[in-house]
Amino acid sequence: MSKFVNYIKESFVELTKKVTWPTWDKLQSSSIVVLVTSVILALVIFVIDFAFQNLMSFIYTL
Repeated sequence: MSKFVNYIKESFVELTKKVTWPTWDKLQSSSIVVLVTSVILALVIFVIDFAFQNLMSFIYTL
């Protein structure tokens, strides 16, 4: 049990003293980049899926 308590203490010290946390502005800009990239990727997948669906419908109606 003492090893676990020691681990928790060391983790807390590392997270509060050694880790460099991003500023609020940098965190917001990174989040916006992730959001925009996710939307673009979703749109690309939607277009590919729509095209493939129409292609398969065309082939099956032949």
